[in-house]
Amino acid sequence: MRRAILTLLSTVAGLVLLLNFKTSATTAVAPAVGASGTSSASAAPSSSSSTSSSGSSSSTSGSSGSGSGTKTLTGSSVDTRWGPVQVRITVTNGKITAANAIDYPNSNGHDQEINSTAIPTLNSEAVSAGNAQIDQVSGATYTSEGYIASLQSALDQAS
Repeated sequence: MRRAILTLLSTVAGLVLLLNFKTSATTAVAPAVGASGTSSASAAPSSSSSTSSSGSSSSTSGSSGSGSGTKTLTGSSVDTRWGPVQVRITVTNGKITAANAIDYPNSNGHDQEINSTAIPTLNSEAVSAGNAQIDQVSGATYTSEGYIASLQSALDQAS
């Protein structure tokens, strides 16, 4: 009888500990490198508690007609499990020439560690692919999903 009670209590204690285990899947990234190859401090993300406008876009130059000229477009802010993700792209003559995540999870060291590699990879993939059909970064699934959704939003504005 004693063994049964001890086994039951051990099982319950183990389940309680397991269910209370917290994992952090948030990630942060170093400032993105712009088209000129220099790091821009203004590209650093804001904390996940900040608010960002959804679906905002800005056009720096170029025509809004047939896709010629240069435009800078900001995708909508996409809320993920670990915080918002927002992408800004530069489109020249209908082609993505630069992509930068301007907001992404970075509230803790784990977020920063994951996104320090994930965001530059996603930025590079977006420019290489020229569309939102890019691969997700392993270990940064939520950030990748938010990035792709925001990238698609920015590309929709370019059309």
